[in-house]
Amino acid sequence: MPFGFPGFRRTYRNVNRVRHITNVLIKYGFGKIIDQLHLNRFVPFRKRLKTFGQWPPLKGPTSAERLRMAFAELGPTFIKLAQLLSTRPDLITRQFADEFKKLQDRVPPFPTEQAVAIIEEETGLPIDQVFSHLERTPVAAASIAQVHHGRLLDGTEVVVKVQRPDIREQIETDISILSSLANLMERYVPESVFYNPVGIVEEFQRTVKKELDFTEEARNCMRFWKNFEDEPDVVIPRVFAKYTTEKMIVMGRIEGVRIDNIEEITRLGLDRPRLAKIGVDAYFKQVLMDGFFHADPHAGNIFAMTDGRIGFMDFGIVGRVSPDVRETMANTFLALIHKDFDKLIDQYIELGLIPEHIDMDVFRKEFKADLADFLEPLYGLTLKELNFAEYMDTVTKLAVRYKLKIPSDLLLVNKAMLILENLGRELDPNFDFIAAAEPYASKIIRERIRPARLYERTRKNVMEISDMIALFPKQVRQVIRKILRDDIHIKMTHVNLDKFIRDMDRSSNRISFSLIISAMLLSSAIMHATGVGPTIYGFSILGLTAFGFAFLLGIWLIISIIRSGRL
Repeated sequence: MPFGFPGFRRTYRNVNRVRHITNVLIKYGFGKIIDQLHLNRFVPFRKRLKTFGQWPPLKGPTSAERLRMAFAELGPTFIKLAQLLSTRPDLITRQFADEFKKLQDRVPPFPTEQAVAIIEEETGLPIDQVFSHLERTPVAAASIAQVHHGRLLDGTEVVVKVQRPDIREQIETDISILSSLANLMERYVPESVFYNPVGIVEEFQRTVKKELDFTEEARNCMRFWKNFEDEPDVVIPRVFAKYTTEKMIVMGRIEGVRIDNIEEITRLGLDRPRLAKIGVDAYFKQVLMDGFFHADPHAGNIFAMTDGRIGFMDFGIVGRVSPDVRETMANTFLALIHKDFDKLIDQYIELGLIPEHIDMDVFRKEFKADLADFLEPLYGLTLKELNFAEYMDTVTKLAVRYKLKIPSDLLLVNKAMLILENLGRELDPNFDFIAAAEPYASKIIRERIRPARLYERTRKNVMEISDMIALFPKQVRQVIRKILRDDIHIKMTHVNLDKFIRDMDRSSNRISFSLIISAMLLSSAIMHATGVGPTIYGFSILGLTAFGFAFLLGIWLIISIIRSGRL
């Protein structure tokens, strides 16, 4: 059995879910993948017999479109996975990432009675002892939770986010299945190793686990509130910890309009260029100063308030930026501002993780050459004319091409910046996104050369060198002891060994199959010659039956060999 995970055998429900997943993938033209993963046992026998081992290609939609439709049909877990993958073009290519961005995390709401029951269970109080009013109709519904407007007993207007019933169990079941599928992919589809399916599922599991715990979102919100407590133009909602648990969260309500509702913002008489500056400044502060940023800045999570301030909502997905990466990003923005494109490329290379086997000198030369055609026209443009989104998209494509392993948090930063530039230009067509980063980038660079910072970095480097000097003799002694005990181990990796084993396995199976067919033909001839058993028109019925089976199996074997393209 190809499944090494007990989750597949544990319950009838899991098996049914695996069967549903395989049938949906077949429906959208991914039958070949099902064959490669040895999941045929979950395909109905009639369907297998009908296709005769060959899944016909689907005409019309591309593979990316078909996979997006399959994920949409498979429900909340797969929609969430697609949303995560949409931020990782370095793993799944730009085509699939762009297609997954079309998935909307919108599902029908669950009954308000169930929401009330969850609230009462989580708080341990009747609903009328928590809220003086709770709107029956949710204002938003997503795959993990839905949101209601309410009013506390003291009259405070709040939003109440309630987790869907049994969603945790459903997601855990799907993640168990996805983990097994990822392992099967790495085992039976060697080319998938580049995309790191096991790593993707593990990252997805970490992300969803945090989203399922609303106390984590509450902590994120309180941290943002503290970071912006001295910023009068930015509003972070207050969290009511008394009514916040793993399955529900209560926050203050932000009254305003979506930041992309340009018509309503204009009708309210709000200063659009000022709103653009406040919003983008808030994000540059998060990324370049705080190192802790809102990683899902779509228009539904940012509101323009009637008093001209900007409010942020939904803190389930956040990103973190280390001091070293912040410094490199600051250098990137300064290079753009000063049009130092050689330094710009070097800084972006620093942001990515270069594979160990790559020759850095050759890599830099080829990477710069590929980017030269795109950068050349930028020399004649003003800062306002520079399209930061186009630049980021081009460099990301090159990163995919050169197999740079870009950190996931950095890709979240890229995603946030692209969304923000688009929103900024919608609010103010003359908005200078790159120049807005200059004060924050300059501050980081000034901080770098501050005497106290230089002293601290020097002290840390000296300590690391002293530790290395102290440990070196001990490590040398350990190596010598291992050599004397003949305890040196060498790790070797066989390239394409798995593919060779699969080819050998397929060949041996065909040989065995051929021997069985030959034996059946020989038995048929012997039974006919000796007249074993009943006869018809002088032919042995058993011999004819054996010959018929051998003939069908032989035809099947010939067809499979022809379809494999290896005669």
